[in-house]
Amino acid sequence: MTARINTAKRAQFSPGELAVVLSHYDVGVIASARDFPRGSRHSPKLLLCAADGRQFLLKKRAAGQDDPFRVAFTHVLLTYLRERRFPVPALIGTRDDQNSLLQLNGATYEMFEYIVGERYNGSLDQTQQAGELLRQFHDEVREFQTEWASPAGAFHDCPTVRQALNAIPATTAGHDSVIGHEAELLALVQDLHARYDAAAERVARCGADGWARSIIHGDWHPGNLLFREGRVAAVLDLDSARLQPPILDVANGLLQFSILRTRAGPEEWPSAFDEARMQRFWAGCGLRANGSSAQRSAITDLMIESLIAEAVLPIAETGSFGHLTGFGVLKMVRRKAEWLAEHRERLTRQFEAK
Repeated sequence: MTARINTAKRAQFSPGELAVVLSHYDVGVIASARDFPRGSRHSPKLLLCAADGRQFLLKKRAAGQDDPFRVAFTHVLLTYLRERRFPVPALIGTRDDQNSLLQLNGATYEMFEYIVGERYNGSLDQTQQAGELLRQFHDEVREFQTEWASPAGAFHDCPTVRQALNAIPATTAGHDSVIGHEAELLALVQDLHARYDAAAERVARCGADGWARSIIHGDWHPGNLLFREGRVAAVLDLDSARLQPPILDVANGLLQFSILRTRAGPEEWPSAFDEARMQRFWAGCGLRANGSSAQRSAITDLMIESLIAEAVLPIAETGSFGHLTGFGVLKMVRRKAEWLAEHRERLTRQFEAK
C-alpha cells in the first residue's frame, strides 16, 4: 500500500519561476529540466540535468508542508546522517549562504543531489537489507539532538485516525462505488473503527506509554529505498521523521514489505501477507535478540493500526486512495486486518522466538 498514483492534475512550476529559483544556486548550466511526478501532487518536482553531467532534484514544498521549523528539523537530520555516511541524498545549499532552505515569495524550495537507483524488487535478500538498514538508522539517530523541535504523533492510538474514520462516509458520498451501498460502507467504517481501537488497547496493555522514544523514519516502505547492483543505494523522504518508539518503524516496515497485492483492484488482493518476506525483514531488524518481549508481543496489533491508519487518512480527505476507490481499499484493509487478527498468536510466537 505504498505506491499511490493520483490521476488528478499535479502542481507545476509557474512560468519564469524556475529561472528565479535557479539564480540562487551554483549548479552550473542546466541542460534539461523535466517533471518528476512522484510523491505529493501538491509538491512539484523537477529533475535537473547540468551540462557537466550532475543531476539534481528541485522540490517546491506543498502548502501546509512548508513550515520552516519542521523543514529545518528534517534538514538537520539529513545532514547528521550524511556525516555518518548513512545513505541519504545530499542537500544543495544556496549560492550566497549555503542555506538548505530557500524561501521566495511565500514559497519554500529544496534542492537535493539526484541518486540513480532501482526500485525494490521484492526479493528476500533486498527485504532483509531493508530491515538491516532500518536497524542501522535507529542506531545512528539514537544520540541525535537538535534545537529544532521534533514532531510527535504517529499511527498508534491517534485521534486523527479516528477523526478520519468518522469523516469517510461524507467524503465518499456520491462516488459511484458507494451509491446504493451507503449502509454497507457505514458498517465497514464502524468495523474498522472497532478493530483500530481494539488493536490500540492491546498495544497500550503492553506498556506502550513507557517505551523509550528516539527519532524514527516514520515512512519506511519500499518506495523510499533505492537499490544499485542489489544493494541499498539511498533512503529517501525523511519528512515523516519524528520522536516515537522505534518499534513503530519496525511494525510499519513489516507491513509494507510483506503486503501482497495484484494488478487487479484491491478487492482482488490476497488477504494473507508474504510471511517469508515478513520473517526476513524481522531478521534484518535484529529484534529477536534486542527488542523487549512486550514490544515483540505488540507487533501484530501495531501492524493492524498502521494498516488502517495509512488507508483512512487519504480516503477521509479525497474519498479515494490515489487512483483506487476508497470503498474498495477499505474492504481490502478489513480483510487484511482480519487475517492479521486471526494469525496474531502464531505471528507473535514467531516474533518472540529467540
